[in-house]
Amino acid sequence: MSDENQKDGINNLIEKEVNSNDKIFKPDFSQKTGRELLAFYLQTKFKQALAYDKKAEKSVIVEIKDDFISRFTKRLINNPQKRILIGITGESASGKSTICQEISNFISRFNQPVAIVKTDNYFNDISELIKKYGSFDALRDNGYDIDAPQNFQLDILRADLEAISRGEDIDIPRYLLNGTGISVPKSMHIESNKIIIVEGVATMYESIQDVFDIKIFVETDEEIRKERFMSRAVNARNQDPENALKHWEYIQDAGKKYITPSRPYMDIILNGDCNLPYFTQILEYLYTITNNFQQG
Repeated sequence: MSDENQKDGINNLIEKEVNSNDKIFKPDFSQKTGRELLAFYLQTKFKQALAYDKKAEKSVIVEIKDDFISRFTKRLINNPQKRILIGITGESASGKSTICQEISNFISRFNQPVAIVKTDNYFNDISELIKKYGSFDALRDNGYDIDAPQNFQLDILRADLEAISRGEDIDIPRYLLNGTGISVPKSMHIESNKIIIVEGVATMYESIQDVFDIKIFVETDEEIRKERFMSRAVNARNQDPENALKHWEYIQDAGKKYITPSRPYMDIILNGDCNLPYFTQILEYLYTITNNFQQG
């Protein structure tokens, strides 16, 4: 199925849902029975969307855990007030930041408040080490493994995520991306909106991953990731090509050690090379079936 056929097909599904005469009345979400009815309805509709996506030339969803939909809807039934935490991880240049932003942009279109937390801001302060070795690259070349779990403030990250999921605003650290390695504590204010997207390589480290309601792993072919990484490093960040290649080799090793081991525990595996307009239409379809009720 070509990209154009994909988009036309999902548009037809959306139109069919909007114009359907076979809609349920909007359940009373304040009642558990109403939430249970909605959960049953959504499970059926989600499976229809998944079946359609499987036919696409470049499916958005590579894999989904068999029990994810029932487990997630059960959580919505039993604890509807809790914020929805969506965790997104993947190896460098897999497309996780792009997908994260696409989800955020889509949610914002419908005036749904969304917050984004980037776990790269939880890197340890390594400014003294950079001063000692002269540069970040020299520090890396001397064996500093920046993506290792012990080099993140994971205890603070977990405490922040637990607080924001309860409805508390948080003030998170800011890691400066200017080569100084400075981390400024509690310098970024994040509001506890209904939907919170957490993105970065540290998102699914073992001590963090169980806080999420939806765990997403973004994967992309290695050659595509390398091309993206080198283009970004050389053209957007003016890095020396030789040094950029050296850093690519480092993050390849780090990814295999620290990121890909979390893949079996993810709820959803997304294709980081999918067609973004089609991905947005899949989101629109899911939004439509979630909010398209018979009036009465």
